[in-house]
Amino acid sequence: MKEYNFSEIEVKWQKHWADTNYGIATDNSDKPKFYSLVEFPYPSGSGLHVGHCMGYGASDAYCRMKRMQGFNVMFPIGWDAFGLPTENYAIKNKIKPQIITTQAIDTFRTQMKALGYSFDWSREVNTTDPDYYKWTQWIFSQFYKHSYQDGKLIEVADNDTTTPRMAYQAEMTVNWCPSCKIVLANEEVVNGACERCGTSAEKRNQKQWMLRITAYAERLIDDLANIDYLDTIKTQQTNWIGKSVGANIKFKIKDNSSIINVFTTRADTLFGCTYVVLAPENPLINELKSQIKNISELEDYVLATKNKSDLERAETVKEKTGVKLEGVKAINPINNQEVEVYVADYVLASYGTGAVMAVPAHDDRDFAFAKKYNIEIRQVITNSNKNINVNDNAYTDYGILINSGEFDGLTSEDAKTKITEKLKSINAGELTKNFKMRDWIFSRQHYWGEPIPIIHCDKCGGVPVPEDQLPVTLPDIENYEPTTTGESPLAKIDSWVNVECPICGGKAKRETDTMPNWAGSSWYFLRYTDPKNPSIIANMENLKYWTPIDLYNGGPEHITLHLLYSRFWHKFLFDLNAVPTTEPYQKRILHGIILGPDGQKMSKSKGNVINPDEMVKKFGADTLRAYIMFIGPYDQESAWNMAGIQGVFRFLNRVWNNAQKVSSTKDTNDVLVKLNQTIKAVTEDLENYHMNTVISKLMELNNLLEKQENISENTFKLFLQILYPACPHLSSELWESFDSKKSIENTTWPKADENFLMNDEIEIAIQINGKTRQIVKVNPQSSQEEVETMVKNDPKIQELIKNAQIRKTIYVSGRILNFVI
Repeated sequence: MKEYNFSEIEVKWQKHWADTNYGIATDNSDKPKFYSLVEFPYPSGSGLHVGHCMGYGASDAYCRMKRMQGFNVMFPIGWDAFGLPTENYAIKNKIKPQIITTQAIDTFRTQMKALGYSFDWSREVNTTDPDYYKWTQWIFSQFYKHSYQDGKLIEVADNDTTTPRMAYQAEMTVNWCPSCKIVLANEEVVNGACERCGTSAEKRNQKQWMLRITAYAERLIDDLANIDYLDTIKTQQTNWIGKSVGANIKFKIKDNSSIINVFTTRADTLFGCTYVVLAPENPLINELKSQIKNISELEDYVLATKNKSDLERAETVKEKTGVKLEGVKAINPINNQEVEVYVADYVLASYGTGAVMAVPAHDDRDFAFAKKYNIEIRQVITNSNKNINVNDNAYTDYGILINSGEFDGLTSEDAKTKITEKLKSINAGELTKNFKMRDWIFSRQHYWGEPIPIIHCDKCGGVPVPEDQLPVTLPDIENYEPTTTGESPLAKIDSWVNVECPICGGKAKRETDTMPNWAGSSWYFLRYTDPKNPSIIANMENLKYWTPIDLYNGGPEHITLHLLYSRFWHKFLFDLNAVPTTEPYQKRILHGIILGPDGQKMSKSKGNVINPDEMVKKFGADTLRAYIMFIGPYDQESAWNMAGIQGVFRFLNRVWNNAQKVSSTKDTNDVLVKLNQTIKAVTEDLENYHMNTVISKLMELNNLLEKQENISENTFKLFLQILYPACPHLSSELWESFDSKKSIENTTWPKADENFLMNDEIEIAIQINGKTRQIVKVNPQSSQEEVETMVKNDPKIQELIKNAQIRKTIYVSGRILNFVI
């Protein structure tokens, strides 16, 4: 038999799959459907990296198995292609973003096909394609045309300026990167700096388009109970939304009609409020300007806090700073006592009402502030079981009310209810819910994004572009550099900006802001179900068949915001009757990341990036696919190890050589037991995305087959079938040598023969110098040699014993394997 020529074999089978339309899903088939989604990539000029392969390879293996199990599998791919990196590259190199994007997509597509990924290429989408972003704009228009009232959407008339729309404009304090010349979302500011370029972010007031995601906050939390997400994912979602129940309390300003609204979850401490604090950005400061006697001192303080990040300001251990508003006092509504008003940077405009009632006896931050500025500390909660001295530390637990008038003696829980009821009776407060999550800043002042489909008319106000005039396409221009004023470069194109108002026909102007790159990724999974439809986002029959998505595989960096935003869009579309399900994804899993050989995150600057093209050229696509599955637990970080990929390459060569042993022989009972145990274990591990143990178990079986003088054709073909998802090229080639009439992908996934299933797997401890470093599962019948081989192929163990001499190996069958080095 000829040698294993992976290059020749892989080209052959990739052509075969393309010619036979392998991977193309059928809409509304009689087969059970399975929609497997992977996050579509941002097509950068540098091409795929091995981190991408972590998600795509495992999902491809899973989908190949599901097809053999009789499922109609949809495994689509597309391109999240709008965004700042391409625009920055275009500006630097004087190449249009359109050209760069096309070139990058072509590179990604070529690389993916070279790796044998069985994507349904007939469903490919591109967020920068006008035929696609026409519907992104249509969805935005629906946000603008609707309001969410009492749990349902209502249409808003064009001339209605009072009903709160789901898409609206507001003057906002935003993060501004002076280098990228772009507004940054809060999540794009890391330690006070732009996450892309590292420049310190500035605070600016600027009019922005907003999406009212807060209207859906409660549903976004409650509906998590109905879907199969990891607990860590649900926790991230819940914490980001940050729901809290409390009281909204009105503090009137003395000698002024203004009111300070504060939200608190501790209304039981209201009698202990000795001052009120405003965030430096609170608009109430301007209302009180004429009353503030030390306005100059205040303005200096506000200016000094302008460029501090929210993270820095909220830091609990930093020294508290602030300025008292001389000449301004507020009235505590529960006892009509006057309290001082301060401005302090530890209060954030982005949370709650941008104001807090300060109770220094029962809040650590307020306590530190009161100590510094010599403000009264008044205890109103006690605990009969302990001696409390609030002059030393704040007492923040619940307890029994004291110094609280008619509410003395109540428990904190009872007092919160009773005090809130009292406030409501005097029109000074009410029970309310608050969310840490703010409305979504949705506009960017850049060129390379979807134009926001709104026309501004002096007479008619903001008017959505009529549906029959969508898409509003980006003009083809030479100069798309961002402006220093924060205005979009589109604003300079008079011929594009100046239009007729769709309502009155008068002079009007297009909106020149564009959407963020989150826009196209918030609904792409829906378009896959009907990617060429010119008249609707997707046909309802197709959506009913394919959604919800059965399994969504993605990286840990997208389990908060992308997941939240796409769930929000989906719920909105459900309320519009545009989609049939309330949630887009039934199950969401995580893949880990691949670190460089040095154990650090891969980076060009560190010189530790692994190029998949080079690995494919040297070892073949199947070796790379199998090694990335084998590299470590699927949901954890794993470091690249060249010894590991070389080991997988040797494994595939041994598989190739074992094919020469196939004959009409009968297999021993040991072989049949191991074969069927492996079929069962590999099936279960693929279903649960335990990809590293899939490969280790295939290696174990191959090791046993290698020791046999002959291997039956039936056994070897079954082995090839369970190897196929990870290594489809090699498996297809060897299968063809035994069966030229039917390709392996058209066979049925094997089931284990129960007659040969013996004891379940057992766990043994892997030790180095007597210290346990890993726990592995093995078959009770595995020999010491088989266990040693499997363990030495474990990347974690390889890392621990590399460059070391194993002086002795101690094996306690079924319990311990100890390497003495």
